[in-house]
Amino acid sequence: MGYVDFILNLAGLLLWIKWRSLPFDPFNKRTPATLVGTLRRAAPSRFRRWHLLAGIALLLILRALFYWQIGSAARWTGSLDFGVTTLYFRSDWLDHILLYSVLSFVLTLSVFYVCLLLFSTLAGKAEEEQPVHRLVRMSLGEIDLWPRWARIILPLAVTALLWWLLSWWLAWLRIIPNPVSMPHRIISALVIGLGSYMVWKYAAAALLVLHLLNTYIYFGRHPFWNYVDATAQTLLQPLRKIPLRAGRVDFAPVVGIAIIFFAGELAGIGLAKLYGRFSF
Repeated sequence: MGYVDFILNLAGLLLWIKWRSLPFDPFNKRTPATLVGTLRRAAPSRFRRWHLLAGIALLLILRALFYWQIGSAARWTGSLDFGVTTLYFRSDWLDHILLYSVLSFVLTLSVFYVCLLLFSTLAGKAEEEQPVHRLVRMSLGEIDLWPRWARIILPLAVTALLWWLLSWWLAWLRIIPNPVSMPHRIISALVIGLGSYMVWKYAAAALLVLHLLNTYIYFGRHPFWNYVDATAQTLLQPLRKIPLRAGRVDFAPVVGIAIIFFAGELAGIGLAKLYGRFSF
């Protein structure tokens, strides 16, 4: 069931990306009169942006109904990992499994945007002008132009606020215990918000792995690899003062990956303990 859930979340994400990219489609913009005869679609488009959002909503509802019908027979329980805690949803209760379907997609969408925020934060002026970064800007919109400090704290602020609002509903459904006080609820939301940065360790590690491969394997002069190398160099900047090069071999990416996962694991353990302390 987990593979089905992943595929459906990926399908919903692709629909969302298509929804975000439609305004940048040159065929959806007004075409100058001089190009009318030379630039036109092979067939008129029948899709509108709201069709894509309706498709996502229909996908989530049908998925919930499917899980509701077969989940109890298969003794399956939906679970969502929020980094510092895992929530479980009964598949034989329609309200629980409908909420699970929506939150599962929202969690996938959040991971996607948190990773984009990391790439946006690491990109310098030169990288921002590259074609690859335009894909990041297409999804983030004006957020990509915000000050770097604002982009860094955005996952914490948004995730904490959403969890604080969601915690009332989750407690009412008895999915999570009801916090004993408002300060406990606020601290739990802040811990969940800090846990959103745990996604960065996977995105940063993947970036360094690609950079390491491109260092020793020639993949051509594609803008993607130029963007990967430049962004990885920004990520490795704190290690530049440490002698990590032996001849032609640069160990900085390997050390960077090790530090990222070590620090991420320690932070995850600490946040999980902190959440357990203030979530009841």
